[in-house]
Amino acid sequence: MGRKRHRHRRPLPRPPEGTSAVGFADWLGHSGEILVLCETPSGFALFNYDGVQLFLPNAIEDVWAYFAWDYMAKDVVMLREFQTFEDKARAIKLKTGVSDQLARMIKKWLLPGQKLAVGKHEYKTTIEASLGISCLCDDAVMELMWGLKNLMKTLVPGENLELTKEDCLPVSKGMMIVLKRHGIDVKPEMVNRQIVEMAQGLYECDWCVNKHVGSLQDALKEVSDINFKDWDPLKLASALKIICYPNEKCKYEMFSDDELPKLQALARSSEGKFFENTCLAIYNEIVWAYGFRDKVERRLRFLVEEARKSNTAEVGVDLPEKMSTSTYVDKREGV
Repeated sequence: MGRKRHRHRRPLPRPPEGTSAVGFADWLGHSGEILVLCETPSGFALFNYDGVQLFLPNAIEDVWAYFAWDYMAKDVVMLREFQTFEDKARAIKLKTGVSDQLARMIKKWLLPGQKLAVGKHEYKTTIEASLGISCLCDDAVMELMWGLKNLMKTLVPGENLELTKEDCLPVSKGMMIVLKRHGIDVKPEMVNRQIVEMAQGLYECDWCVNKHVGSLQDALKEVSDINFKDWDPLKLASALKIICYPNEKCKYEMFSDDELPKLQALARSSEGKFFENTCLAIYNEIVWAYGFRDKVERRLRFLVEEARKSNTAEVGVDLPEKMSTSTYVDKREGV
């Protein structure tokens, strides 16, 4: 009798937009953990990664931010194996499929039903056809691949060859979105390590001031009918501070002649309705983040101008100790 042919199960379709993180974890299987195939200058590396991050709202803007600093990336990806290939171009080809060496490497680490993230659409097509493995390849995956390449020296210590400038392009879309939001115009070929690090600091500041918006709006809705729809986070936090601490200094100039008296009146009628220490802590954090963000923006503009002048991949200007963002990003832990 002939050997039975194993039929690969057709993967379930991707859940619709708006699906919860738990829903995506169920769809991905293995608590959301995926295997990632990253191409390096001399071969391929395999990592484990929390695939749910690729499907969360604003994933394009968020994924890259974990790959600006070595210590952050080591917390989100784990290297499983790295191999060099004598003829890397033959490892994955549409006509010939996946080489035996690469197939063995992938199958060694891939769990049953686990999904594989790849950096090229032709790799997805070839691996799915040759090995029957369900692959992921979209804009969010590209952000992950950019991050792995950005820190390849650290994440793949066995890789001795350097990435070419072409290998580093295109740069992170998420990072460029953050820079554009702040009016910082930088060409992809000008991006260097320091610009990436400071852009991540800008991202962290944005995250810090925006994470409180919903709770601040809800708090003000409880006690006021003021129209604060277009208020920025600093104005929202300042309004709540006036209500909770009417006798302390605040930036009153940001409020209109109509708004300020209403807020001051609420200070008397809303006594005891808020956790005042919490409101003050939020206010202080937002004020600090606004100030730090201004410094980061100035530093970024300087670095971009230097990169524009030299048109090189490394500017060669050391980060001042007080400007380092590494002491700030820890605040995201546990969120």
